[in-house]
Amino acid sequence: MLEMLSVMAIIAGLSLLIVIHEAGHFFIAKYFGLLVEEFGFGLPPRIWGKKIGETLYSFNWLPFGGFVRIFGESQKLLMDVDGNTDLSVQNNLNRAFYNQLIWRRALIVVAGVAMNFLLGWGLIAVVFWIGIPQSVLVTEIKEGGLAEIAGIQKGDQFIDYKNVGEFTEFIERQKGQETSLGIQRAGKKILITITPRSAVPDGEGNLGIYIAEAGLPKSGFLKGITEGFLTSIKIVWTVFLGLIDLVIGVFTDISILDRFVGPVGIVNAAIETTKLGLIPFIQLLAMLSLNLAVFNVIPVPALDGGRLLFLLIEKLKGSPLNPKTEVAVNGIGFAFLLLLILAITVKDIFTLL
Repeated sequence: MLEMLSVMAIIAGLSLLIVIHEAGHFFIAKYFGLLVEEFGFGLPPRIWGKKIGETLYSFNWLPFGGFVRIFGESQKLLMDVDGNTDLSVQNNLNRAFYNQLIWRRALIVVAGVAMNFLLGWGLIAVVFWIGIPQSVLVTEIKEGGLAEIAGIQKGDQFIDYKNVGEFTEFIERQKGQETSLGIQRAGKKILITITPRSAVPDGEGNLGIYIAEAGLPKSGFLKGITEGFLTSIKIVWTVFLGLIDLVIGVFTDISILDRFVGPVGIVNAAIETTKLGLIPFIQLLAMLSLNLAVFNVIPVPALDGGRLLFLLIEKLKGSPLNPKTEVAVNGIGFAFLLLLILAITVKDIFTLL
């Protein structure tokens, strides 16, 4: 039952990220008066649809994300309908995407990325407002030390202590005495029994562990917004550098794929994260939203960044690219992305086996 709820939460969360992205394109296109033919929730085939005004709002069978279909999104489409004698088609040509000024098209394209960044920022701000329960985190375990013998593991959290000082003072008072320590591990609370050493050699810790403070105190409204923005910028920059390493590494060091996860890895990590509670799940959605923003803005054909690159080329050369060239480049870029995702997915599956 818990697994099913986790999967449903993940599908809803991932769909939200993509629908928010598409909503950015939708609202800016509507603002500029373009003809938005369809806003789809999920991916075709269609289950149900209702036309409101001139836009069809549809629900589709594949419950991942969504899409926006704007009239005249490709030059080829405009060339096909240019000689159409249907007055309704002719009247809408000035509302077609490719008949808009470059700056308008650029804003429509970048709006999806902006919405993902805003969502990620907002979710991180929420985490700052709510706060994360403070604890002491085990970052490393000394081989053969008391902690390893007692069963303490890297990543365990001592939940009864808010900072390292409190924990250290407690261990000092318990020297030579059998002691129970409350630990949180993978969302479960357990008790570990251990006897701190009475005499500790210089330069060594009592239990044989490295620890750090974890958690986050609650922030005020303005501080949450500010810290959320700064944290979002740091995450975006880190992700951007990571993607550059990935693209370069695909051609120079294929082992770099081990540092990245695909759809299978994301879903597996999300299932484990949902078990830890609401706040970790919000953090995960924020990270995914910011990752999606960066992924879409990089200048790779078939993504928003690729479309922005084509618009820049059009601006510099004073005319659009040849439609056949644009289609071919997008096809190659899409094939590259599919192969990359497939390679990472295969790696994820073998990792889970």
